[in-house]
Amino acid sequence: MKDEIRAMQEAMERHGYIAEAPLATVVHLALSMRKPLLVEGDAGVGKTELAKVLAALLNTELIRLQCYEGLDVATALYEWNYPRQLLHLKLSEGSGQSPAELEHTIFGRDYLLERPLLRAITRKDGPPVLLVDEVDRADDAFEAFLLEVLSDFQVTIPELGTVKAGHVPYVVLTSNRTREIGDALRRRCLYLYVEHPSLEKEVRILQARVPGASQALAEAIGRFMQRLRARPLSRMPGVAETLDWARALVSLHRDRLDADTVHATLGCIIKDSADATDLDQPEIAALLSESAA
Repeated sequence: MKDEIRAMQEAMERHGYIAEAPLATVVHLALSMRKPLLVEGDAGVGKTELAKVLAALLNTELIRLQCYEGLDVATALYEWNYPRQLLHLKLSEGSGQSPAELEHTIFGRDYLLERPLLRAITRKDGPPVLLVDEVDRADDAFEAFLLEVLSDFQVTIPELGTVKAGHVPYVVLTSNRTREIGDALRRRCLYLYVEHPSLEKEVRILQARVPGASQALAEAIGRFMQRLRARPLSRMPGVAETLDWARALVSLHRDRLDADTVHATLGCIIKDSADATDLDQPEIAALLSESAA
């Protein structure tokens, strides 16, 4: 078992994702047990990236369903191509086809627009990775529908009948915890909570994802971010912001941090006006001093 987890860690690291043993263990179990994986954590800690890495590891397609308030079944599952159906009806006028024949034609698979959930179920070239991103943004009704789909991996299209998955997809659901996910969906999944990284892990991530950053710069960025996250910010910067900032500093040919540079590039890591106002140059200088200690 330890060898399998170590192999998973090494495989993920080759794709730029630094994973501790507990995270690699949950991912290994999700793949071997074919259970959906629910990943929670603050924005920017690498939840979506985990699904991308899984697709790369499995050499398969990543199919992403981005959830939002008001998401309905049609948008997530399928829709009929109404303009094409109407065009076919127009062109069929006077053709002698019966209404039943026309109905059978325009409600065939050629006129079906597959949305992410149906595309994940009907994929023929092996199982894809289905990413249901920010599932907490969808409402309770959609969550109940999603639970039904994940339980059976089949859907019923009234005009075509029941469509079953030839290859059950690997499923990753992410949540920023803006809404509590129901117990029924939680029980269906394995669970993983991703926290903001430790200093050591953040430096390793920077070295893996931003090879142009020197060891000294990566460590300085990591120490500053650790101190910054200890502040009472309205929006906590995640690893995504750390990586953006490191790439910006490399593009500006900076190999160290100073108050002027941090202030000039603050928009890479701070995305709230109140936080930006609070982090004036004296405060930035204080954070740099603390992180250097």
